[in-house]
Amino acid sequence: MAKTKEQLQTEADAEIEAAKPLNKSVNGVISEFSDEDYAQAKIDLGNSKWEQQQFGYIQARQEAYPSIVDFVEAYTENEIGGDDTKWKAYKTAYNKARSDNPKPS
Repeated sequence: MAKTKEQLQTEADAEIEAAKPLNKSVNGVISEFSDEDYAQAKIDLGNSKWEQQQFGYIQARQEAYPSIVDFVEAYTENEIGGDDTKWKAYKTAYNKARSDNPKPS
């Protein structure tokens, strides 16, 4: 089940707190984060977690889908050659990519 934005922000806050002290380098000078830097790091990490949860499936699907070449070969052999072996394999791989990487609810 998908987490709420607030739950993800709480996780992000805890991760930043656990990682203290964090340092930054400005003009070659290394210093610990200020309170404002820590607050911004928490917001940024929370937003990153939310975006990954909401939209991460898109990239995962893109990487898992069969190639366009596989599609063209399977479609052509099915429509012109009358052999549906590659078409069935393509559809199976396509549906697996979708089921393995569902949209968040």
